[in-house]
Amino acid sequence: MTQAYPFNDFHGVDLAQAYVDARERPGLTSVRLPHGEPAWLVTRHDEARFVLADKRFSRAEAANRDAPRVLPRSPVGIVSMDPPDLSRIRGLAAKAFTPRRAEALRPHVRALTADLIDAMVETGPPADLVRDFALPIPISVICALLGVPPADQEKFRRWNDNLLSTSALTPEQSGRNLAELQHYVLELIELRRSEPADDLITALVQARDVDDRLSTGELVLLCIAILVAGYEATASQIPNFVHTLLAAPAEFARLRADPGLVDTAVEELLRFIPLASCAMFPHYAKEDVRVGDVVVRAGEPVLVSIGAANHDPLAFPDPTTLDLTRDARAHLAFGHGLHHCVGSALARVELQEALRALVTRLPGLRLAGPVEWKTATFFRGPHALPITW
Repeated sequence: MTQAYPFNDFHGVDLAQAYVDARERPGLTSVRLPHGEPAWLVTRHDEARFVLADKRFSRAEAANRDAPRVLPRSPVGIVSMDPPDLSRIRGLAAKAFTPRRAEALRPHVRALTADLIDAMVETGPPADLVRDFALPIPISVICALLGVPPADQEKFRRWNDNLLSTSALTPEQSGRNLAELQHYVLELIELRRSEPADDLITALVQARDVDDRLSTGELVLLCIAILVAGYEATASQIPNFVHTLLAAPAEFARLRADPGLVDTAVEELLRFIPLASCAMFPHYAKEDVRVGDVVVRAGEPVLVSIGAANHDPLAFPDPTTLDLTRDARAHLAFGHGLHHCVGSALARVELQEALRALVTRLPGLRLAGPVEWKTATFFRGPHALPITW
C-alpha cells in the first residue's frame, strides 16, 4: 500500500507516529508526495547511511524524471548533483569553506549573540526569540562569510524565504526571485574578482580561477546553496532548541547548571529534533540495489528520512528521551556521505554560541505566550516564540 506523504505536522517538532510505524514494519514504505511518482521511504539509521553514501544511487537523475517532491519545482544546484561534478564542486568548496574559516567567525558570532541579548534586556520582556535573536544570527554570519554588505542582508533574507516557501509564491514569482538572487551573486562574484577580500566568495573565485574547474554558473549555484543551508536551518533550529528544552525542564536545568555541556547538548538536540517537514531529495537507483530486505529496482526513487533515522532505537537507545549527556555524534542531521553538509562546522559554531549565550545570560528563560508555527516551508520551527526571563 502506498501512503500519502509527508507525515510530519508543522505545529511542533515531534516525529510523526507514521514514521515510527514505518520503521517498525519490515522492508521499506511506499509513499506518494504531492507531486511526482511514488517512492520508497527509508526510516532506519543503517539503511539511511547506506543510501546516502552508495554511489549506485543518483540525485541528478531527478532532473530527467517526474521526481517525487513537495514543491512544484525540483531542487537545483549542488544538492542535485552526482560525481564527478559533485566531487569537483565539493572539493573546491571544502578548500574555501574550512573548519578554520568557520572557527574564525566564532568571535563574531559570540559578540553578535551578546549584542542581541543586550538589546532584548534593555528593551525588556517579552521578546520574540525568532525575530530578536534567531533570525539575525545566521543572516549576519552567512553574509559576513560570503562578503555580502550589511545593507543587503534584508534582500538576502527575502530571497531565501521565497526560495524555501512551499505555497506563498507562484512559479513565475519564484523564478523571478531566483533570477534576482542569481544576478546579485553574479555581480558580487565579479566584484570580488576585481577587488578581492577576506571572504568565502573571494576564496571560491580564486580557487575557480586558478584551477579552472568551476564554471561561473556553478559558482553562483554553490553560493546560493550556502546561503539557503547556512541561513534557514540555523534560524529554525535555535528556537526549536529552546522550545524542546522548555519541554524538558530537568535537562534544561542541567544545562543551566553546567554550560560546559553545550557542545554535547547541541549534538543531542540536532539528533532529537526532526527539522525537515519531510524527506526531500530522491535518490534514484542506477541498478538493482538491495536496501535492507527490499531490492530497489533500477530507476526507482528512494527518499531518506533523517528525522526517523535519528530516532532509530538500534542506533540511539531510548531515542525519544532527550539526554544532553548522550554521545549523539552519529546523528545524520548534516547528512552523510556524498552530500554531507559542507557548512556543518559553521552551523555548529552558531548553534553552540547561541545556546551558550541563552543559558548563561537568560537563565530564567521561559515562554511568555503561545508559539506561532511556520506552516509553508521545508524546515519546521516557530514563526514567533515569545519569551520572558
